[in-house]
Amino acid sequence: MTILRLAQETDLPALLVIEQTCSASRWKEAALRSEFANPYSHMWVVEEGAVVIGYVCAWFTYDRGQIANLAVLPEHRRRGLGRALVERVFHEARTQGIFSLSLEVRRSNQVALKLYKSFGFQEVTVRAHYYENGEDALLMVCLVPHP
Repeated sequence: MTILRLAQETDLPALLVIEQTCSASRWKEAALRSEFANPYSHMWVVEEGAVVIGYVCAWFTYDRGQIANLAVLPEHRRRGLGRALVERVFHEARTQGIFSLSLEVRRSNQVALKLYKSFGFQEVTVRAHYYENGEDALLMVCLVPHP
């Protein structure tokens, strides 16, 4: 059974494994740990059989939000888990009165770009040499639809 729930500090070891497996610019333990103390940070995990296989971290301040990180273990991709995590961010954003979301994504990450564009994110600018390896990031923004 697949469960999407709020992240807990006890998930930290699993989050570190996901970061080491998925990300070229890995969040370190201190960075992940600080998200649990940050009142503007919201993290959700997706788990199967009590094993965390993906997560999203978003920051909400005033009426704006940012998807800070999203990752799903490679062997669990292409099953809609990333989409479910982004949907959860949008749901929480609406609940908290957030009107716009932004994010940075690698220019080369075509799968992520397709996902974000399907939610209405649009490319705003390029952040040159944003990542540790010198790759550019695309800054994307979208409005959060409210009923």
